[in-house]
Amino acid sequence: MKSCCLQNRFYLLNWCPQVQRLQLSLTVVFCFQPMGSEREEMRKRQMQVHQEAAASVLQARHRMGNTPTNASNACCFCWCCCCSCSCLTVRNEDETIQRSTFESRTDKTTNCEESPKPTLEDTRSWAMSFERVMKSAAGRSCFRQFLRTEFSEENMMFWLACEELKKETNKTVVEEKVRQIYEDFISILSPKEVSLDSRVREVINRNMLEPTSHTFDDAQQQIYTLMQRDSYPRFINSSAYADLLKSLEESQSPSEP
Repeated sequence: MKSCCLQNRFYLLNWCPQVQRLQLSLTVVFCFQPMGSEREEMRKRQMQVHQEAAASVLQARHRMGNTPTNASNACCFCWCCCCSCSCLTVRNEDETIQRSTFESRTDKTTNCEESPKPTLEDTRSWAMSFERVMKSAAGRSCFRQFLRTEFSEENMMFWLACEELKKETNKTVVEEKVRQIYEDFISILSPKEVSLDSRVREVINRNMLEPTSHTFDDAQQQIYTLMQRDSYPRFINSSAYADLLKSLEESQSPSEP
């Protein structure tokens, strides 16, 4: 099995020199790194889902007359073609345009001062419940800025991406967005992978066989709960929230003569 795996990887390296170093590194990780049986099985399932979903996307594009020219050169453990391999972040032109459009929505400004300015009443209400924070555009923005300081901004990015996905009705666009969300936040190869338990990952893997706008509902709820229980209390007790309240109170207080 290891010999066959290596043979396939080195075959890819011979005609795809742009990714030699990283592809070889991934070969070593996938073929020789000791892993527990559960972790190894999870990797196999993810690879299988990658391939099946990739085939589904390619078929949809073919029906629309938008099949990539290098679609036949499928990488052995990636969504797309080797020279535009998603795990190596090198994409063909149409995927790059789609990703930039998608990320521009989920990667919007996170500075409280640049987002819709919160009112004093709105800001005070954030301390009452996490739900009030998430229902407020200014609240989400300020909370996301706080998450960035804790190096967990990907949780809010994933939640927002799922909300955008739920608004989409076009089947082909849904499939593409599902693939992008999976690559960005679910894949174990992503630097922005969110923390999900094995049960939710199993649900996602099943849902990926027939992607819909609700593919990540369970995962979104789990990340919402994680932010509510873990990050939200620290946000309410943070100096950033206290400073925001203070500045709003001062701006509304009558100036002294």
